[in-house]
Amino acid sequence: MIKKNKLFGTKTRVTFCLPKDAPAGAVSVVGCFNEWEPGRHELVPRKDGTRTVTVKLEPGRYRFRYLATGGVWLDDEGADRIDNEGSELVL
Repeated sequence: MIKKNKLFGTKTRVTFCLPKDAPAGAVSVVGCFNEWEPGRHELVPRKDGTRTVTVKLEPGRYRFRYLATGGVWLDDEGADRIDNEGSELVL
């Protein structure tokens, strides 16, 4: 799930959220906004069992995927588009 909140100015606060049943272990959101670097935006466990991380982004198109422990790649059904290269977010 992805939640978008427009901030004052041009940026949007984007919260990436994985459900309780997502793979166990560490999960990072990696994409063109963080040079596809694992661990830079690691999802944090919440009381309700979900895991989230929030990133502030300028308007544009962003490719991303989730990378879980063991090299498991996941796409987000809440993305604006998904194809064989992963998820895309349009702000």
